[in-house]
Amino acid sequence: MEFDAVLLPPRRAASIAQGLWHDRTINDDLDACLARHPDKPALTALQIESGAVRRFSWRELAATADRIAVGLARLGVGRNDVVAVQLPNWWEFTLTYLACSRIGAVLNPLMHIFRERELSFMLKHGEAKLLIVPRLFRGFDHEAMVQALRPALPALQHVVVVGGTGANSFDALLAGPAWENEADALDILARSRPGPDDITQLIYTSGTTGEPKGVLHSANTLMANIVPYAERLKLGRDDVVLMASPMAHQTGFMYGLMMPVMLGAGAVLQDIWEPKKAIELIRSEGVSFTMASTPFLADLAKTVSETGAAVPSLRTFLCAGAPIPGALVEQARKALGSKIVSAWGMTENGAVTLIKPEDDDELAFTTDGCPLPGVEVKVVAADGTALPPNQAGRLLVRACSNFGGYLRRPQWNNTDAQGWFDTGDLARIDERGYIRITGRSKDVIIRGGENIPVVEIEALLYRHPAVAQAAIVAYPDERLGERACAVVVPKPGQSLDFAGMVAFLEAQKVALQYIPERLFLLDAMPATPSGKVQKFKLREWVAGAMK
Repeated sequence: MEFDAVLLPPRRAASIAQGLWHDRTINDDLDACLARHPDKPALTALQIESGAVRRFSWRELAATADRIAVGLARLGVGRNDVVAVQLPNWWEFTLTYLACSRIGAVLNPLMHIFRERELSFMLKHGEAKLLIVPRLFRGFDHEAMVQALRPALPALQHVVVVGGTGANSFDALLAGPAWENEADALDILARSRPGPDDITQLIYTSGTTGEPKGVLHSANTLMANIVPYAERLKLGRDDVVLMASPMAHQTGFMYGLMMPVMLGAGAVLQDIWEPKKAIELIRSEGVSFTMASTPFLADLAKTVSETGAAVPSLRTFLCAGAPIPGALVEQARKALGSKIVSAWGMTENGAVTLIKPEDDDELAFTTDGCPLPGVEVKVVAADGTALPPNQAGRLLVRACSNFGGYLRRPQWNNTDAQGWFDTGDLARIDERGYIRITGRSKDVIIRGGENIPVVEIEALLYRHPAVAQAAIVAYPDERLGERACAVVVPKPGQSLDFAGMVAFLEAQKVALQYIPERLFLLDAMPATPSGKVQKFKLREWVAGAMK
């Protein structure tokens, strides 16, 4: 298919001249690993439900990638064809991406929790030619769901099933036959390799504010982020990366799938989050780095504290997706002995800011870090004028890793002629260049002309001993325009009433007009797979509850 990545060509010359684009693909890095240390462990994948463990050396990884690549070509997949993958963190996910990269196909990662509504839109919009799904995962029949959708997806020619036993199984079509030994295999692999500016990934935004958008990335844009990310964190070929965050999300894809190959480091995949299993993997595999959202960090620190099973190899835990409570940083530092690194980023550009390993721990819970090399950030007022330090406004990013555009939605690219991308976030930047996300532009609550500092009040609520999760959203008011409503998920066995919330915030010296005027308790927040609270769904729920 044709990709309208209109934001890439204007940036190429300058990005190459400045050394920000590296003009290579994942194929070059995989080949280098094969040549340098073919028998070194490359990938370990654990399936929690079955207990199955699959291990690959670099030699085995490269050979299997070639095998699957030729198998895909046998099914008619070629350059710029979209291969959609709705898999958990299984080895088949990693190998399918490497195989697609061998023949110039474009991988479209899809979260395994997506169902008919999300899939029907994404598969049709992205014109997926081939889709790979699990036969069953966590009791759900993915194959049956997809077969029911197929009549409405004319571009979808093949459905391949991991764990299936029929003619359409992953093993029968791709991983079983020795396709790499066929007479034309070398020719297929040689003639189809993509260039660094070709689209390699089509990934849909997780939808915190509504309809998903198809984000287009090239090898150059992805690698322009991963290289300085790894350098800042001092990661190298001797590291082992644990990835329990979904690889269908940018976090898992960039830093659990691509980064280990680029570094020549080991990767360990966990498909279902269980902190005790994560501890076992960290200890047995010598894991030194992982990245996940705040709940993962809280679970790991709590379980280590309770079990006494230390994780001395885990040097760094990078936490992103939501502000990290200060108490959690202190608890995790004590329990894990790891450096806790805060970060902020987007599907459109990967990690944008993160603190440095040598920074004080306090910066992990008071900031979202400073920009990576090749990244510029600025905060502007509503009229576009730059704001001075410590004033909140719209956050703009200009980065070497900025995406190529939204598939078939160039009108939504939100990028001006100078390359500044409007993130849709509100933030402030301090005198040192460290940012703090203060909210989403659509999450601003204006009460009688006064902007309520949503993120700050949420952070205070997290300090309440009964609060596990907290979010603040607006509800309409005839006189003031909007008022604030707090939605809280209590900790097990705990509760919170409105009077208790108000008293707690008053004790924190919060201005009266900033205190939420309603409180609702929920068992769980509506959230994206990466753990971000979907405030548009909360607003809808609150509006219904108010009626």
